[in-house]
Amino acid sequence: MVKELKKNDKTLYVCEECGFGYEEKEWAEKCQRWCQRHPSCNLEIIQHGAPVEE
Repeated sequence: MVKELKKNDKTLYVCEECGFGYEEKEWAEKCQRWCQRHPSCNLEIIQHGAPVEE
């Protein structure tokens, strides 16, 4: 399950495996599945990423 961060009425979904953030939960879930199976980044997935500011 991906982590949800809420800040300024905005939700960011974060892959718990690599820490990449996404505005859409679907991309965070795809990233997490990829990370669990492969020890690498998937450029098609991470191009949808958003900066995570905690």
